[in-house]
Amino acid sequence: MTRQIANGPVAMAAGRPIDSSVADAAADWLTLVMSDEVAEDTWEQLREWRKANPDHERAWAHIEAVTGRLSTKGGKAAYRALSPYADLGAIERRKLLSILFYAGAFGLTASLATRTQSWQRVMADYHTSTGEQRQVALSDGTQILLNTSSAIDVKFDGQLRLVRLLSGEIRVITGHGNPVSSDRLPPFVVETPEGRIRALGTRFSVSQREGETVVAVEQSAVEITPGERPDIRYRLNELQRTAFTRNRVGQGSALMDSELAWTHGQLIADEQSLGDFLADLSRYRPGLIRCDPLVAGLRFSGVFPLNDTDAILNTLPTVIPVAVRMRTRYWVVVEAAGQGRPPIQKA
Repeated sequence: MTRQIANGPVAMAAGRPIDSSVADAAADWLTLVMSDEVAEDTWEQLREWRKANPDHERAWAHIEAVTGRLSTKGGKAAYRALSPYADLGAIERRKLLSILFYAGAFGLTASLATRTQSWQRVMADYHTSTGEQRQVALSDGTQILLNTSSAIDVKFDGQLRLVRLLSGEIRVITGHGNPVSSDRLPPFVVETPEGRIRALGTRFSVSQREGETVVAVEQSAVEITPGERPDIRYRLNELQRTAFTRNRVGQGSALMDSELAWTHGQLIADEQSLGDFLADLSRYRPGLIRCDPLVAGLRFSGVFPLNDTDAILNTLPTVIPVAVRMRTRYWVVVEAAGQGRPPIQKA
């Protein structure tokens, strides 16, 4: 059985679970075949993707049910019917199509969280797409770096400077306004579903994960309060990191360089297993990355630039005994070397 590297909620189709990475890949295919620049061989690549796994076929069957049986002649018309928002960019159109896919393809209970997150990203004050990073300067001088697939809302008033992390990961360098002014700025707080992080004149990062928030402090300190335990005021000091839920805060531990590598546009593996590395890499690359369980446990070290995920995949066979195949832009397989298949090629 092939191990699937994926993150996020599991969607339901035909009474059986479909991993969110498969659903996302199907949404990518939907966007691709409905675009005005669909290549002639795209349909053949889509057929290959559908045949590669029963879940792929089931996901696409639901898409066909929603869009009225896509075909090579009807794709553009369906695209115009599904996405009348001509003024939106490609990223926003893809997100709207993804929302339509989840809404029509899967049951309400399973898709509610995914659709809510998708709408939050589309409607957020600031957001990034898969593989994108964005630097934002706030009115008080605070600098926020959004990592891949991240979204924030910002609300400043006289009592609080509040940043809501809706999804993904951010790095915050708090601003202090005009240093010669006698006016004191209100507290700076990052809020997540698990609680609040109050800056104490600091530089720190916050990552939203399933059921928990991870905080890493580079400079000074922060104060963490879980959402269901307002009596807790946990101080996390410089060069420490921790994770917290709605009712507890974990003990702080030493901050590793690899945890902040993304802020420098890097992905660092420090004796990391291939399976875990590909799980990290998949956050920066649209589509699906599959890892053969025979090689998932291989460990290696290296520093990789995030601006070219194809280059990272091409580098892997020079570091460990694996072969990398790219069947389409959205479908990558990493397996043991020497299985007689060609190396990665750009689709």
